[in-house]
Amino acid sequence: MTRPPERPRPRRLPLLLAFDLDGTLIPDLGREVPAATVRALARLRGLGARVAVITGRDAAPPQVLEAAQPDAVATNNGGRVELQGELHREARFSEDELAAVLAHELEEARVVVFRPSGLYAELPPGHAPEAWMVERGVRPLAQAPAGEPTLKVGFYHPGVADFAARLRVSHPHLVLTGAQPPYSEFLTVTPAGAHKGAALTLIAQGLGVELERTVVFGDSDNDVAMLEIAGYAVQVGHLPLLAPHADDRVSGPQALGPYLEELADRLEAAEAPAT
Repeated sequence: MTRPPERPRPRRLPLLLAFDLDGTLIPDLGREVPAATVRALARLRGLGARVAVITGRDAAPPQVLEAAQPDAVATNNGGRVELQGELHREARFSEDELAAVLAHELEEARVVVFRPSGLYAELPPGHAPEAWMVERGVRPLAQAPAGEPTLKVGFYHPGVADFAARLRVSHPHLVLTGAQPPYSEFLTVTPAGAHKGAALTLIAQGLGVELERTVVFGDSDNDVAMLEIAGYAVQVGHLPLLAPHADDRVSGPQALGPYLEELADRLEAAEAPAT
């Protein structure tokens, strides 16, 4: 699906602004929202805009939540949705689906399984967990509690593209992202319906905002699902595969603040009482 050309940027309330995290609201693998973006978001919230964070991470850093003060947060590529701090939806694998996903045949792959109780990893012999896994208290997959649901699985391996192709044939209802530039050696698998487009739809409905009144910001392939259905889509960065789905583009997280200030200017002017 490609976006229609020259869609006007929204300039009136109601308005829902939805942001991917890494590479969009914050630099890749960062934790801090740039100061200019924080100021612009505060101004937009003050004007009445609603804010959502929709990320592939299983949790948004507390610093980001404090800075953005979102009305809604979706994690696990949209599989887990919170509205005003309350759990609204959580997608889970069935036992059969999880068994198929973990039967990957990727020799020496690093596999991370995300469950409500935390992170569990299956690592090649002699490989230590990465620093971010240690920080999150990762445990061996063999220690995962029996019967606990799985919310997301991540694979790190040069052959993830071939595995993703096989899985799309055998289990086409599952959601696969990555396994292509810029994440050629990383694959995320989430349950059916656990994608950012579904999350955006649920959040808009929950906040009483029509999809036509949404503006989304994203930088990678897992953002396509929400860019396609939003009222207005903004690509952050230069990834070619996003260009057909975007109405506008900013160069990166550091350029987001000025873009949002301009949006606030338009909103403020449109909402000002006539004199």
